[in-house]
Amino acid sequence: MNTSIRTVTLAAALTVGAILQPGSPARADAMDDAIYWHVQAEQVEMRTGEGTDTLAWEADGWIGNDDHRLAFKTKGENPIGKRLEKAEVQALYRRPISDFFDMNVGLRHNLRPDPDRTYAVLGIQGLAEQFIETDANLFVSETGDVSARLEAEVEWLLTQRLVLVPQAEADLSFSEDRKIHSGAGINTVELGLRLKYEMRREFAPYIGVHYERKFGATANFARDEGEDTSAVKFVTGLSFWL
Repeated sequence: MNTSIRTVTLAAALTVGAILQPGSPARADAMDDAIYWHVQAEQVEMRTGEGTDTLAWEADGWIGNDDHRLAFKTKGENPIGKRLEKAEVQALYRRPISDFFDMNVGLRHNLRPDPDRTYAVLGIQGLAEQFIETDANLFVSETGDVSARLEAEVEWLLTQRLVLVPQAEADLSFSEDRKIHSGAGINTVELGLRLKYEMRREFAPYIGVHYERKFGATANFARDEGEDTSAVKFVTGLSFWL
């Protein structure tokens, strides 16, 4: 290899190295454009105790880069030996609006209860003070009914493997929808306390307790159907992510 070729080769190598060195704008831009994905089942659990035993799930996932993501969510409850009671899926576009919060815009479809409903979704999720994971959503149904859901949870590391997770969720509606037995005001409040054992960071069986209570007209609808308006249940389940 003659001197001129070696000189050009060395200059090219130094240029590529400068471009790809940590912290360089070109490297940062390339990383921003990289496509990632994540799938997580936060809860797959059996709830036993008062009333009918229930299989419940809550999962979500996304694909995209640091600025633009397509996301999905699903959650539901299926009483053992009975028809599916609650089931919903969400398809969302997600974009960061600050260092700690993302905005979600999209659609939610409820498969149960009957009749099914489709909603427009606008929400934010992220990490609030004290490391509290929050998720707040506003829904507008195809029939024009407006509702909201607020969720919060925090993880307390007891040991390197034991994690205590308090959770809270509240559903409220700004109007009544008799066909799906939803009253105006606070509909339901759910509180949970789960103790996870992280066999690996991405795989954790858990035990815990779950409390749910219906309020107002929603509670009246439940009584008319012969259902309980509140229940405390013990849970055993699994949390994992890919």
